[in-house]
Amino acid sequence: MPDTATYVDAPPTRKSLAVSDRLTSYTRSVSGKQRTYAAAGVSLATAEDVVERLRAAVAATATPGAIGSFGGFAGLFELDEQRLLAASTDGVGSKLILARRAGRLRWCGADLAAHCINDVLTTGAEPLFLLDYVAANRIELEQVAELVEGAAEVCRVAGCAILGGETAELPGIYADEELDFAGTCVGLVDRRDLIDGSRVEAGDVVLGLPSAGIHANGFTLVRGLVGDDDFDADLLLPPTRLYLDDVRALRARADVRALAHVTGGGIMGNLPRVLPGGLRAELDWAAWERPPVFGWLAEQGVGEEEARRVFNLGIGYCAVVPEADAGDGVVIGRIAAA
Repeated sequence: MPDTATYVDAPPTRKSLAVSDRLTSYTRSVSGKQRTYAAAGVSLATAEDVVERLRAAVAATATPGAIGSFGGFAGLFELDEQRLLAASTDGVGSKLILARRAGRLRWCGADLAAHCINDVLTTGAEPLFLLDYVAANRIELEQVAELVEGAAEVCRVAGCAILGGETAELPGIYADEELDFAGTCVGLVDRRDLIDGSRVEAGDVVLGLPSAGIHANGFTLVRGLVGDDDFDADLLLPPTRLYLDDVRALRARADVRALAHVTGGGIMGNLPRVLPGGLRAELDWAAWERPPVFGWLAEQGVGEEEARRVFNLGIGYCAVVPEADAGDGVVIGRIAAA
């Protein structure tokens, strides 16, 4: 594959379907056979149909306070003439299965809080509070405590209150030992400080903020590679980085025109979501050093093209700024006319 990839603005999609682990397709040769998400029971075509059906249902609920386009990292709601609420919901996904095996559920708690806060942050909002939801076949106090305490550690750093949550024991829905952890973050942004990508221009540059590793997306693929074998938890499971301080520092010195959280779908699936129509991003894939875990994935047979579609490959957050404001940031690409 060439070191530079060009792609255009992607159509809006519902984040909870289009960006989550459920929609990350993958293939790998195993004993001469191709393994795909479809073969595992996940149909991308069906998911896309669901997205389109949900689009109409969501649009029908619009009220005067709801603003912004469908498919952003966070939804916006007008609180008053000056202030907007920003909200985002997400879940940890199948990383929980490996984390439970490794005794690292606290890291998944951190994943949830950081992921939701990072999504809200793309609008320029400051996080206000988080609500969480834990569901399991059978509630085990220690597991719930690890998850919530992990989320609380991140929230304390971010100045984000955990107002409450829900714990549900659902043996008829979850299999033995299965659990899930989801949450919603709400933030606040002054209308004058809103970041929505509308000011992005050709000639702007894309700055990349480093990830801690895989973060929390693509774990259906990772679990398929690991199987029932032992694995290096420190390599595979480091929690999602919180980018709040990085973004604050960048905004203090630069004109930040767009922010993208690199989750499921990789850079190519997330950066276009914040670009205006008629613009594209050209990436230099050799501009940064990848964490060792991505070398491990390559050794397991994950090809470069597939890795780019599924994983963050070492860049967990992108900021679009004028070239003059790049400073000492890691420039990973440029904005060009489509």
